[in-house]
Amino acid sequence: MPRTRSLAWSELKIGIVGVTAVVLAIMLVVAVGGQGGCVWQRYELKTKFSNVQGLKSGAIVRVAGVDVGKVTSVEFADADVQVTLEVNKENRSRITDQSRASIGSLSLLGEPIIEISPSTAGTPLKAGDFIQSARTPGQISEVAENATQTLEQTTALIKEIRSGKGTVGKLFSDDEMYREMNQLVASAEAVTNAINRGNGTLGLLIRDPAVYKQTNAAITNLQEITRRINAGEGSLGRLVHDDQLAKSLSSASTNLDQVTGKLSRGEGTAGKLLTDQQLYDRFNSLASRIDKLTADLEQGQGSAGQLLHDTQLYENMNGAANELRGLIGDIRKDPKKYLNVRVSIF
Repeated sequence: MPRTRSLAWSELKIGIVGVTAVVLAIMLVVAVGGQGGCVWQRYELKTKFSNVQGLKSGAIVRVAGVDVGKVTSVEFADADVQVTLEVNKENRSRITDQSRASIGSLSLLGEPIIEISPSTAGTPLKAGDFIQSARTPGQISEVAENATQTLEQTTALIKEIRSGKGTVGKLFSDDEMYREMNQLVASAEAVTNAINRGNGTLGLLIRDPAVYKQTNAAITNLQEITRRINAGEGSLGRLVHDDQLAKSLSSASTNLDQVTGKLSRGEGTAGKLLTDQQLYDRFNSLASRIDKLTADLEQGQGSAGQLLHDTQLYENMNGAANELRGLIGDIRKDPKKYLNVRVSIF
């Protein structure tokens, strides 16, 4: 009888230890699952990526940075990689068809995880639905690739500079250009020193109060002129603000357009002169004859030419004109005398 009670107690202890182990295992599973909860508290979603960057089954799934589930499988689907997720059902309203799944990391060099962007707009996804994937900028691989490209470009640039290519390369390798740049810097320094000493217009403007006051007065006058123009004062002000003047200018412009149109069409004397070849030839011939006549006069040909160049002929004609004026004067003084002379002659 005592032996039977001993066996029963031993079996009871074994049962208690087994139950305790099961309870501890369940608690461990729940603790490891974290925010994912128990199996009946999660639902399945899927997504696809062209590159999962080392993502493994069991990786954390986050929504807005909060752990909500885990990755259950990572497997190929044609050219892409299909990732299956288990997410806490409490987040169903936050994961809709407007949400996007991307691959993140636990830290700068941490293992990859799934990041889901929350969205209250759209329709919540049901179990087995696909979340549209998005590329996450700023991944370590992209940073490393960009850094490598930048390093290569910098190395190529340094090689070109060392070989003397480009302005910077010539500045480092060409002695003549270095001397020119040095002279330019020296000239700029000399100009700056001259300005500081008050030499030249800029120097006077900076150091001479009288020049500054004059410049300030000129700016003030310009502001006053601008104010008067804006107020409609003076000719420019009326030109800007007077509608009647604007209409007059517009009318004058219209008339000018009409005149130029008539000229282009060959209407009127000026239009014919511009478009009629025969009339143009006649004017051209007339101008040629006038040029020839002027040349003959300058050369002293003909009576008019001799009158212009022959001094004796000019003096004779001048004397004759003086005698004629004297005769006319005498006739006016004593007309009877000259009438008697005329009668006796006849």
